[in-house]
Amino acid sequence: MIRITKAFKLEMAHALHGYDGLCKNIHGHSYKLWVTIRGEIRNEKGHQKDGMVMDFDVIKQIVKPEIIDKYDHSLVLNANSPHAAIDLSAFEKVFYLPYQPTSENLVLDFASIIKGKLPSHIELYKIVLSETDTSFAEWNMEDI
Repeated sequence: MIRITKAFKLEMAHALHGYDGLCKNIHGHSYKLWVTIRGEIRNEKGHQKDGMVMDFDVIKQIVKPEIIDKYDHSLVLNANSPHAAIDLSAFEKVFYLPYQPTSENLVLDFASIIKGKLPSHIELYKIVLSETDTSFAEWNMEDI
């Protein structure tokens, strides 16, 4: 088995309702997302994808529309909080999630989305989501 990783970037704002620190206020992060998959290397001489586990572009085709394009330059809020009652209709990209929009919950959600889109012979191995250079959450298949 070989693992390959594709990295992505997105800008996203959130607020953590009920939090006891500054993150209770709307604020943004320059998120970085690393998606690691694993599988067997294709060994088919003459095949366009010979020598690859998966084309990096295929990972991009899964992650970009489902996560990056959707959430980049957006505001995400907990749908089960009073934030859901605030009129933010002046903004295009506001998402009310069924959970507190922490890095931990986002990485779980992203893992679920990506796993559902991968070919059956490829496994999602790990996802790392950093909100700063020193703070990140990680989902790893070995922990399931």
